[in-house]
Amino acid sequence: MRIAVISDTHDRLPDILLESLAGADEIWHLGDVCEEETLLEVTALGPPVKVVCGNCDRCIRWPMTLKFEMEGTRVCLIHIPPRQAPAGTDLLLHGHTHVPRDEMVNGVRFLNPGPVSRPNRGAPPSFAWLELSRGAAVSWRLQLLPGQHESDY
Repeated sequence: MRIAVISDTHDRLPDILLESLAGADEIWHLGDVCEEETLLEVTALGPPVKVVCGNCDRCIRWPMTLKFEMEGTRVCLIHIPPRQAPAGTDLLLHGHTHVPRDEMVNGVRFLNPGPVSRPNRGAPPSFAWLELSRGAAVSWRLQLLPGQHESDY
């Protein structure tokens, strides 16, 4: 399963991002979409979309947290990272900080794809590819958005 993971779009979806997402089996948005209409552009690409509510979102239909199992991996999607992952979690994916992350915290892998917009601490806009396959190691690859600069936002 090849999953495109995005976060912190803040109503900005560069064409290069949309072109890249079209090759995903699923798309996960980790919050701060902002306006619901922005997510419509992502869902129009075709792959199933999972989304969690961020601190800048007003859509009450989006959950604050999504927990599920995929390919034998227990996943938690959330916008603001907790200090500890919920019990029974293998991977915790979050946004909010606008800084990419790949870190083990008490046996749980915390992942952040970085922001699509409003990069922080000199990190360029980015998203990530997550590959899950039962019995195989989790693959996480950060993808920079070429041609996008902080001044564009």
